[in-house]
Amino acid sequence: MEWLSGRVILVWGFKRALLAILAGAIGVLALPPFGFFAAMFISFTLLVWLLDGVAAGPDSGLLGRMWPAFFTGWLFGFGYFVAGLWWLGHALLIDADEFAWALPLAILGLPAFLAVFYGVATMLARILWSDGMGRIAALAFSFGIVEWLRSFLFSGFPWNAIGYGAMPIPLMMQSAHVIGMLGVTVLAVFVFSAPALLGTRQGRVPGLGLAVLMAAAHFGYGYYALSQPDAPLAGAKTAPVVRIVQPSIDQEAKMDTAADRAAIFDKHLALSVQPPANGGKRPDIIVWPETAVPFILTDNRDALARIADQLDDDQILITGAVRVEDMGPGVDPRYYNSIYVIDGRGQIIGASDKTHLVPFGEYVPFEHILGYLGIENVIELPGGFSAAAKRELLSMPDGLKFYPLICYEIIFPNEMTPEIRQADAILNVTNDAWFGDTPGPYQHFLQARVRAVEQGLPLIRSANTGISAFVDAHGRLLSGIDYNQQGFIDATLGGATVSRIDDKARKTYFWLIIGAAGMMAAISRMGFIFRVN
Repeated sequence: MEWLSGRVILVWGFKRALLAILAGAIGVLALPPFGFFAAMFISFTLLVWLLDGVAAGPDSGLLGRMWPAFFTGWLFGFGYFVAGLWWLGHALLIDADEFAWALPLAILGLPAFLAVFYGVATMLARILWSDGMGRIAALAFSFGIVEWLRSFLFSGFPWNAIGYGAMPIPLMMQSAHVIGMLGVTVLAVFVFSAPALLGTRQGRVPGLGLAVLMAAAHFGYGYYALSQPDAPLAGAKTAPVVRIVQPSIDQEAKMDTAADRAAIFDKHLALSVQPPANGGKRPDIIVWPETAVPFILTDNRDALARIADQLDDDQILITGAVRVEDMGPGVDPRYYNSIYVIDGRGQIIGASDKTHLVPFGEYVPFEHILGYLGIENVIELPGGFSAAAKRELLSMPDGLKFYPLICYEIIFPNEMTPEIRQADAILNVTNDAWFGDTPGPYQHFLQARVRAVEQGLPLIRSANTGISAFVDAHGRLLSGIDYNQQGFIDATLGGATVSRIDDKARKTYFWLIIGAAGMMAAISRMGFIFRVN
């Protein structure tokens, strides 16, 4: 290990840049669909050694001294995000004639932008760098800060945060309920970086010892949490049977003729009224995916009448749909990506609109400027979608309440509003057909499961092409339908965890962990300066 660390520290030029990119790309193996979390140990050990070797000229100013560390982190991030997000380009191929030109921006441009966050992380870590365990703490501190920033700056995109690499299975997800995904990220970077101490000796015993203790606590708490029973449903006397419908509609078909859209609606209805498997109980609630209704439902009374004909009076249909709001004469209407709750008489009894839209998918940022340059939404709607000001809980007639999250809204841990404390389950409807059979839908599903663990709530997830699933409050997959499979699944809704930790407490624990890592790094840095002097 000492020989290997020496070679990495001293590597220079093109080989150094290539190794930094490779180190980042290796880390993606910890994410779905691979789930090989040990890859992160290789990735971050190499990053520590590469940062050990950064150097600037003796006459360099502040920027010149910081640039090598920033560039190393940027290269690492570029490798990580290209390898982890290349599948975004698939969405542009749905209408290739219109959007193929933007492929380089999706595959290389977005990763280049996101890599700036990791460049800032390594630059900040290098300011606090020392020669022992402190530099591992500095890296954990700085990555925690930038992953927090990445969750909300520029509308936020915390996809594939490092912490997810430490949570491939439910046993390893439970810590997120206490300290959140961001707290897990800080501790994970410390543990993943600890093997670097084997190659440079300094701080080896305390650093590895602390990392082992953290890993043991992570696994130990997971074992304890999974052994605890769930609480009964608070909102209803009896747990309802829920049916998730996965129609597996090709995205191109959704954009075709009225006849195709009618056939799509028929397919959803047909799957909804299929008899339960093995003589099971008829579903009380049926869930369709995001934008499952391929037309404006409120303009189509025949469609509502057909829903009423197919459902029993006491059944409920929850579906994704586009909602339109008339703004008056001479003003373009507003469109919302919404969820409707429809009763057995065909009446819309509840709705919730999406609050966090996808940039360039559902709206164009700085539309007046970028629109002039010919940049448009991938989704064809006049003016794109509008964002709702507030998320509304979906209330069922029996008293149950669902917390609705549409598509990628579920990847934002900091956007869970206080109303989620009143919810009995998280409801996530999505359409991942845009991304094909790539790592994207699998990564999305992992992040949805971690949200369920964080909130201590069961998850009902309906995805057009998959992955649709029932997930319990501990992130365990109860039943599901794999990607590109058509069908439905019925399950009895489970309860929340017995002791649900509040989001405010999770944020407090996160900042305490950040503070501890920063203090450890600062103390080590001061000691290092005194020793050098």
